[in-house]
Amino acid sequence: MGNDGGSIPDRRDLVKSKKKAEQADKANQTRAVWFFCALSKRPLQEPIVSCALGKLYNKDAIIEHLLDKTAYGDAAKICGHIRSLKDIKLLKLTPRSPPPPPDSSADVAKFVCPLTFKEVNGGQPFVYILTCGCVFSQSGLRTVLGSSPSNGISAAAESSAAEDEQLEVCPQCGTKFSRSSNIFMINPPLEEEERMYAAMELRRSLEPVKKSKKRKAGADAVADEVATKKNKASPEGHSPSPAPGLNPKISAASRSLAQSLAVEEAKRKAGMSDAVKSLYRSKNDAPRKETFMTMGTFTRYA
Repeated sequence: MGNDGGSIPDRRDLVKSKKKAEQADKANQTRAVWFFCALSKRPLQEPIVSCALGKLYNKDAIIEHLLDKTAYGDAAKICGHIRSLKDIKLLKLTPRSPPPPPDSSADVAKFVCPLTFKEVNGGQPFVYILTCGCVFSQSGLRTVLGSSPSNGISAAAESSAAEDEQLEVCPQCGTKFSRSSNIFMINPPLEEEERMYAAMELRRSLEPVKKSKKRKAGADAVADEVATKKNKASPEGHSPSPAPGLNPKISAASRSLAQSLAVEEAKRKAGMSDAVKSLYRSKNDAPRKETFMTMGTFTRYA
C-alpha cells in the first residue's frame, strides 16, 4: 500500500538501527573445551593429556599431529607450542561413581574431583599437578594445601624462592610437588592463559641447549677430512711409496717381443709399392693439407 493514506510508517520502518554484534553462547563454549578434544574436536576419551596452557586433548590426536603436521588444519594455532610428547602430561582423572549410562547426553560429566566430588564440567575451576598428573578442583586442593595455588608462574619468575620452598605431597598418590611451579589450571581464562604462556616461554629459555649427535658426527667427519688433505699437501707428510719393481724375466720378454714386432713391420713396409706406401704416414712426416676425401682430386681448399 502506498500514497493512499492507508498505511502509517513507524520509526523502525524509516530509521534502520545498527545490528548488535552476535555473541557466542557461553554454554556451548564451556561444553566445547571441557567435553571435546581441543585439537581433533572429538569427545574426550582416556587417555587424556594436557599441555602447559591447560588445554585438554586426546592423546591419540596429539600423536597423530606429531607424526603428520598437516593432519589438522588449525593445529599450529591450537597446539603449535607442543614440540614432542615431553610437552604434555597424562592426566589421572577420577571417574564418577556410578558411571553415566552409555546413552546419556554428552553434557554429563564423566569425571569428578576425588576430594570434593565436584563434576569436571566447567562449572568449577580445576587444576592438575605436573609431577603426577592428578586432577583436583581448585577449591578442594586449596583446602588441603591451606593456600591458593599459583598455577606454575611464581617459580619461573622467582627461582630463588622456589629452591627454598618445601615440597608438598599429592593428596591422592603421595607424589611430591612444588606448590608454586607444578600446579596448572585446566582451561584457564584468557588473561591466565597469557600468563601461563609467558611462564612457559621463560622456562624454555632457561633450558640448556642440546647439541645434535648427527651434527656433531658430521662436524667431526669434516674435520678429519680437512686434516687428511693438509697432511697430503704438506711436504712433511708421508712420502709417496716407491713403485714396485718389475720382474727381470718379464721385462726381458716384453723387450724381445717389441723388437720382433718392429722387425716384422719393417719387412712388411719393404715389400710395399710406392702407391701403398703413400697411404701410410709416419709421425715425422709433414702434415698434409688434403684429406682422404680430397686426395688425388683437384680442389681449391687442398
